[in-house]
Amino acid sequence: MNIETKLTSFLGKEIKDATKKELYDALRNYVYEQIQDRPLTVGEKKLYYISAEFLTGKQLGKNLINLGIYEEVNTLLDKNNISLSEVEALEPEPSLGNGGLGRLAACFLDSIATLDMNGDGIGLLYHFGLFKQEFQNNKQFETPDAWLKDNAAIHKTNISFPVSLAGETYQSVMYDFDVIGYKKGHTKLHLFDLESVDESIVKDGIRFDKKDIKKNLTLFLYPDDSDKDGQLLRIYQQYFMVSNAAQLILQEQKQLGHSLRDLDKYVAIQINDTHPSMIIPELIRLLMLEGMTMKEAADIITNTCGYTNHTILSEALEKWPLEYLNEVVPQLIPIINGLDFATVCAYHNNPHLSIIDKEHRVHMASLDIHYSHSTNGVANLHTEILKNQELRSFFKNYPYRFNNKTNGISFRRWLMHSNPELSSYIDELIGETWKENPYELERLFYFYNDEGVLNRLEQIKYNNKVRFANYIKEKEGIEIDPNSIICAQIKRMHEYKRQQMNALWIIYEYLKIKQGILPPRPITIIFGGKAAPAYIMAKNIIHLILTLEELIEKDPEVNKWLKVVMIKNYNVEVAEKLIPACDISEQISLASKEASGTGNMKFMLNGAVTLGTLDGANVEIRDLVGQDNIYIFGRNSQEVINLYNTNGYHSIDFYNGSESIHRSVDFITSEELSKHGDYTLLKELQDNLKNKDWFMTLLDLESYCGVKEVAIYDYENREKWKRMMLSNIARAGFFSSDRTIYEYNNDIWHLK
Repeated sequence: MNIETKLTSFLGKEIKDATKKELYDALRNYVYEQIQDRPLTVGEKKLYYISAEFLTGKQLGKNLINLGIYEEVNTLLDKNNISLSEVEALEPEPSLGNGGLGRLAACFLDSIATLDMNGDGIGLLYHFGLFKQEFQNNKQFETPDAWLKDNAAIHKTNISFPVSLAGETYQSVMYDFDVIGYKKGHTKLHLFDLESVDESIVKDGIRFDKKDIKKNLTLFLYPDDSDKDGQLLRIYQQYFMVSNAAQLILQEQKQLGHSLRDLDKYVAIQINDTHPSMIIPELIRLLMLEGMTMKEAADIITNTCGYTNHTILSEALEKWPLEYLNEVVPQLIPIINGLDFATVCAYHNNPHLSIIDKEHRVHMASLDIHYSHSTNGVANLHTEILKNQELRSFFKNYPYRFNNKTNGISFRRWLMHSNPELSSYIDELIGETWKENPYELERLFYFYNDEGVLNRLEQIKYNNKVRFANYIKEKEGIEIDPNSIICAQIKRMHEYKRQQMNALWIIYEYLKIKQGILPPRPITIIFGGKAAPAYIMAKNIIHLILTLEELIEKDPEVNKWLKVVMIKNYNVEVAEKLIPACDISEQISLASKEASGTGNMKFMLNGAVTLGTLDGANVEIRDLVGQDNIYIFGRNSQEVINLYNTNGYHSIDFYNGSESIHRSVDFITSEELSKHGDYTLLKELQDNLKNKDWFMTLLDLESYCGVKEVAIYDYENREKWKRMMLSNIARAGFFSSDRTIYEYNNDIWHLK
């Protein structure tokens, strides 16, 4: 039965007579049937990828692509004067992640399925995700993101496990999320929940009783942990996730008739960041209940688990007070103490290698590194910093365990689906083999001097800018000039990512325009990202950006040349529209602080040119595209590390030593800006920049402003810029998540 006949059968009417919602339901049902007809991938050994986040994005369009029927459905609906993209827009977006970590995990699942590997994801079913971001009085305000309502992508199973938390037993329920690969492969994302969770307890934004675990356990991703109750809730969540994971893994292995003593032969577990670290002591505990000694169990688990480190920021390398763990998971304390004792004996009480420190805090990363057979960073620079700086003591003891796996992205999502016009044109130029071998994109260099091809790439970029302008006008009532240079910085709000430096450039440019020094064409600066509810300085940065947005919008002398847009509730849907429209990709984190980044790869793939520091995967982008196709500024990682080690950076010296820096920082509390904002919050941010500035904004500000100006003027050299666009697209093949997953499997998992 063909698609048209099947959809007509589902609808009970002709396609042309159906509403978009009816078509969405019919397509969703059709896709579900097709997925169920595709057998689950099997193999002798199975991967379990455990992560607190899976930022999957909407599924309908991606699944149509991976089933190989997107164009057929699009043509069918177009024939009936219906837009497939408008039908797709009706799907609620799963709110199961925050930023790069969750988006990476989703890309990895897509690649695991596409490469037909036997591997499932495991996480939690968050009812309200992180939160829905609103803006009131130029400030962030958090509300619940009720994405689960009418979401048909999640299917309840009959699988359930008992989990002991603080001496009380909770019965979980498992939900499944189908993951299908491109043309082949079918795996699952398993998400655990409690039936007793009560969404109605959330009041006044996202406030709720943090102590009522039965009702709150899976309400939110990363609940506020600025107090003890919040930290305990994080521990409850993490143990609930890994206990369910451990029980599922052992259950499946028993059902297959495998001896648990051979667990490492049949199972690979990847610990994505430190949130799932308790899987190690939990599996050891369960294996001991099966009759093994702690040493036997620990050896097996070490050979089974791999750990991915995503950060060098100390606050992100989780350390839980032992007494908190004892309160929530007392059953793990003998295991953790035993593992720590073993490391103390082995490494002669080296404090850098301890699992439990002198303040009785449990270092989750230390637990991961000691009791897994692989520790990987996520970009070459990041891995080298781990080996030579942050985890040097561990590397000296386990040099054979450390390896690099540079992150990647799914080209199905981030080119084929988000930029169909470019994807189709690439097909015309080089055929479709790039979809399964992304290195084939390098064949685009055959057209490096082809004026017709370069002009078409430019037209596609402009069309995407128009598409984004129409989308954002309809969504938020914001008007964007598609002829302007679109610069985008979209990532979670954090001082090390330095959105505050971009804001200072906006002030710098604003003041120039007020003096009559005009840019060669209008510039649009777009931000997108959320600040953690308790992260005051990140919220102050949002406030500065929104205040600047209002100031500039109300100034007719400036607004025809400069526009600032802070996108509300930035998510995957917005990214799919913005990334293809972007001209300049802002990757301006302080060198040595960004582990990798994946937004930089998505922009590159869609023909944006990177403006960034030599941080994370920016280094590898620079190496691939060459110095002439990227804009690099600022101190390098070793220079920054040296400044930290010697206490050699004092922001007040830069403030006092540069007239332009002084003027830009002072403007934060100027009368003209303060009347649009909260002076107290602006002053708090200003004081931080002058007197603390831990992530060295002022260190690189002048370099940033200078190189950004070069990029803006280079944009007017259209022949040069079009070749830069082509070079970035052609060299992006390395950053496919298929390549990353192949490397994980070849070096760590060894799935058959």
